[in-house]
Amino acid sequence: MAHLPARVPHRRLSPHPPQTVQHLQHLQHLEERTMTSTANTTAAGGTAPAAIRSVTVIGLGIMGLPMARNLVAAGFDVVGFNRSRDKIDQLVEAGGQGASSVAESVRDADVVITMVPDSPDVEEVLTGEDGVLAHAKQGTIWIDASSIRPDVAARLAEEAARAGLRPLDAPVSGGEQGAIDAALSIMVGGEAADFEAARPVLEAVGKTIVHVGPAGSGQTVKAANQLVVAGNIQLLAEAVVFLEAYGVDTDAALTVLGGGLAGSKVLDQKGRKMLDRDFDPGFRLQLHHKDMGIVTAAAREAGVTVPLGALVAQLVAATVARGDGGLDHSGLFKLTEELSGRSGR
Repeated sequence: MAHLPARVPHRRLSPHPPQTVQHLQHLQHLEERTMTSTANTTAAGGTAPAAIRSVTVIGLGIMGLPMARNLVAAGFDVVGFNRSRDKIDQLVEAGGQGASSVAESVRDADVVITMVPDSPDVEEVLTGEDGVLAHAKQGTIWIDASSIRPDVAARLAEEAARAGLRPLDAPVSGGEQGAIDAALSIMVGGEAADFEAARPVLEAVGKTIVHVGPAGSGQTVKAANQLVVAGNIQLLAEAVVFLEAYGVDTDAALTVLGGGLAGSKVLDQKGRKMLDRDFDPGFRLQLHHKDMGIVTAAAREAGVTVPLGALVAQLVAATVARGDGGLDHSGLFKLTEELSGRSGR
């Protein structure tokens, strides 16, 4: 996503980051809020909002903005926050509202959706002084639609639950067009009751919506998704270079391939981009590079071998290193073409 909440310095995450005095005081404040809220909500019979009306979307980029627009169209009161004002203005034009900070955006929300690039961004939006934990009301459902490390997702879910929120990790697949069409595939980790409570919101932005397990499970499934997609894109790129080398009618070839076992959504959505050399981003290679790092690290931790995935991860990394990280991930085709000595033909 090109336009996102203010980025913090990128840092290596560990399961137990250093605790400053200020951070510890902040956490103590959240614990006190949670204890008070627990007593109140127990007497009231639970924390779930009777009806979800207000939804906040933090991160109005390639995916977040069309998701927010679809939530407006579905009848929700939508508030958006983004680092760049123009994206907020676009949401306002679509019938939503804008906020000047994370704190302002989440204050009255029944549901908060975060859609930001990486684990450190999610952590800052959630736990910062201006963040969701410090300013969202008790019982708010927090849906993280970003693609981040599964272990970080599980840890942040625990912290959110201690603060009285209802966390779900719900990364999405389907690209920009899927977001525009409200046809995303959404893999959701978290408590089943929270998933059911959030279902009306998820159904406003997605088509295939599945609860896949406890906190962190959604991110694990998304990692598998990115592994399959990257491999598929690379093989499609190789197939197109192969077909062009033999002078085949590539339009006709992709049509017939799409009708058989080789057919896929990747072929449908990325084949034409490769033929036209049109790599305007729907999903940037830089982000897929990050996701492949998640896949390979998680596989190593689990003792799982992913030899083809590791190779594709290196090809993605090489494409990014040569300066093409801002291209659509179908831009893997450029490196494949050059490796065959056919660039520019």
